[in-house]
Amino acid sequence: MNTNLPASLTVRSCIELGAQQFRDANIFFGHGTDNADDEAFWLVFHALDLPFDAPDSTYDQVVEESKLTFIQQLFARRINERVPAAYLTGQGWFCGYSFAVNQHVLVPRSPIAELIVEYYQPWLAPSESSGALQVLDMCTGCGCIGIATALHMPNTQVDLSDISEEALLVASDNIARYNLSSRVTAIQSDIFSQLSNKQYDLIVTNPPYVDADDLASMPAEYHAEPAIALGSGIDGLDITRQLLQQAADYLAPQGVMIVEVGNSWENLEAAFPQVPFVWLEFASGGHGVFVVTREELLQYRQYFN
Repeated sequence: MNTNLPASLTVRSCIELGAQQFRDANIFFGHGTDNADDEAFWLVFHALDLPFDAPDSTYDQVVEESKLTFIQQLFARRINERVPAAYLTGQGWFCGYSFAVNQHVLVPRSPIAELIVEYYQPWLAPSESSGALQVLDMCTGCGCIGIATALHMPNTQVDLSDISEEALLVASDNIARYNLSSRVTAIQSDIFSQLSNKQYDLIVTNPPYVDADDLASMPAEYHAEPAIALGSGIDGLDITRQLLQQAADYLAPQGVMIVEVGNSWENLEAAFPQVPFVWLEFASGGHGVFVVTREELLQYRQYFN
């Protein structure tokens, strides 16, 4: 598709032309925006190094030729390669905070953000000691869930774990971005393998959960993301089964685990019909997130094993 931009365009015109090109190309939205106008705005403002809250007069400024070329290149990659805008800009947003991202991590998106803002209430019990609440963000990716938790809840000590060394490099960059090295630690671990002798008040995780059929039919933008962070076996539950089998050993007595399984929630209920999963509802949209206590994990462990 031709993504050439005419000369002497204003910021507003660039956004309008980009949005129209995105609509004509029928690209998929869902990695930070949900419409063509916001996507074009994001890329144009990134190319021009403008803050998102720039004054209205900014939109009438004429874009210099070299910047027009850069914008054109961004539009072309977004359309022709179906690369999510977050990867083109190196930036994603979650829970009101910005995070460095690249193609080794998923673009931040999860209804769990709503739980963070609500301090995980009423599920997270106060610590029985005067110490910090111990939190594990399993399958952390860029670290957005755990870091946002630490930023929003100062009385937490957070571990970020992931099997991917490349993902943990991104997470470590984000720890440094918010000066959280005293409270947030990145740990390379295949599920719980490197977390021996750890006990957490909260395990929160957005693990790989896409089943084989959904993975095959996803829009091209999702295939730009790391496959290891998306697919999880035929029914999408390979990782979730391991979490259900093992998590009780890593939870404090009153601890809870919160897990996102998205569209695989039906597969989970079908796999464990004896288990009364508690599914959370979100005012801002989203589904497929359940909460389970350590006591329940022990009660139903025979089925998980």
